[in-house]
Amino acid sequence: MDIARLVAEQQEFDGLDLSGAALTDALQPGPLVFRDCDLTGADLSEASLIEAVFEGCVLDRADFRRADLDGARFTGGGGAGVRFGGAELTDAVFADVDLSRADFVDTLLTDVSFTGCRMIGAKLSGCRGTGYTLAGSNLTLADLSGCGFRDQAIDGVRFDEANLSACDFTKAALTDCRLIRARLVDAKFAKADLRGADLGEPDDSELRYLKGAVINHAQAAALLAARGLTVV
Repeated sequence: MDIARLVAEQQEFDGLDLSGAALTDALQPGPLVFRDCDLTGADLSEASLIEAVFEGCVLDRADFRRADLDGARFTGGGGAGVRFGGAELTDAVFADVDLSRADFVDTLLTDVSFTGCRMIGAKLSGCRGTGYTLAGSNLTLADLSGCGFRDQAIDGVRFDEANLSACDFTKAALTDCRLIRARLVDAKFAKADLRGADLGEPDDSELRYLKGAVINHAQAAALLAARGLTVV
């Protein structure tokens, strides 16, 4: 199959094996649709993928570095080690995508949403733009250092053992979230509502970074009990 010719002649691709293909220079202009395609190791770096759609695609080690993905939609599928470094992702949507160990370092993330995504070990530190929203996603072991979540309502997100150093959660509300053994150095939680979050048992060096947060009586009792105090 002549992949370059096939890609140059179409804008919609269904069930194609594009693994390892160099696609950037062959793609047609205009919104593209990839359904159930295998893009393992595919090179889409610097590609124009404005409003592109990726449905149920295998994305292991796919290269989207410096690509223009404004308005792109990713639903289902995914894979480990996707590279987005330096890409532009304004108004992009990720829903139920496996983004484990994905690299978003130096990526422009403006009004991007991640819903129901598996983002274990993902790297989001050093991303640019106005930010992104998270819901129902697993960010265990992810690096989010320096990211901003001010005033956000965050629901159903697992931050276990994630690096949240210097993150800004000012006035954020966390519901059904977990921060067990998360790294909190220099994080800001002023007026953050953590009553719906599982804080685990942070040690004293981490606990001090929760200064200004709102917690409930059960959480306060658990934190004090871990330090040998009994609340009656």
